[in-house]
Amino acid sequence: MTIKKSLLGAAGAVALLAGAASAEEITVGYFLEWPMPFEYAKAMGTYEEEMGVDINWVSFDTGTAMSAAMASGDVQLSVSQGVPPFVVAVSAGQDLQALDVAVSYADNDNCVVRSELEIDKDSADELEGKKVAVPLGTAAHYGFLKQMDHFGVPLDSLEIVDMAPPDGAAAIAQGAVDMACGWGGSLRRMLEHGNVLLTGAEKEDLGILVFDVTSGPASWVAENSDLVASFLKVTAEANAMWADEANHSEMLPVIAKDAGMDEEATAETLATFVFPDAETQLSDKWLGSAAAEFMKGVADVFVEAGSIDAALDSYADHINTGPLSSAGSM
Repeated sequence: MTIKKSLLGAAGAVALLAGAASAEEITVGYFLEWPMPFEYAKAMGTYEEEMGVDINWVSFDTGTAMSAAMASGDVQLSVSQGVPPFVVAVSAGQDLQALDVAVSYADNDNCVVRSELEIDKDSADELEGKKVAVPLGTAAHYGFLKQMDHFGVPLDSLEIVDMAPPDGAAAIAQGAVDMACGWGGSLRRMLEHGNVLLTGAEKEDLGILVFDVTSGPASWVAENSDLVASFLKVTAEANAMWADEANHSEMLPVIAKDAGMDEEATAETLATFVFPDAETQLSDKWLGSAAAEFMKGVADVFVEAGSIDAALDSYADHINTGPLSSAGSM
């Protein structure tokens, strides 16, 4: 079902959901310069139409900031929160749940070394003593740690500075840091001044997966499960609509505008993204099994690096497939 077709039945869905949901207004977090099909539905007002609630959309720079906003109760759902910041939050005791696989992207999250240094994967040991901008507790941080471990670069030999990707991009452009890590528009700007050490495919070969989830506080999700299922349904329909290239000409300008990007950059970014359908997400490859195992691996790496105090024994309880399963029958 396309978004256009789903709108025809929206009035009935609104009536049903309005009675079932305790929320009348929700706030949803997302990233600018991180174009995704859901933004077409966001811009078209489809979420509000289907869910029967008012939605405040708030942009963030990092997934750690999303966690803080959900902890304070200011945000009910976060779209495309990186797995590492999600893991950091739940490891510290925050009761968040991963609700779907928002996007998989190995080529759109990486670290960039300043061109003047002429350091590549064959000379990565020359990074010792260098200054690196890393958004701590994020997917980029996890990838950075795994790459440094792969190349045998001791973390204590580096000057690591906690910077959000936009700040890291500015710092590498100014020559204030030797390497910067980030994603999306910030990564593209970093690449204007440097090079990556490993490609997305090379990272995947090393087991460095990169994917985001839609997340929310467990207590709020439990009280509003139908509302969450409806949200995930709209997201899945937008992904399915984008999967048909015939819809790109209609969707691309809308997504680009909402993401704060030009159409060329939006198309280039989306070409590096994979949006698994609901059936795939619910399989063992993702939320059924592997996602929890991956989260445990991320947590163990962060513990070893001293970034978090301890890992949970299992992250399976922080994955809730109920709403996504229900979305398929709505």
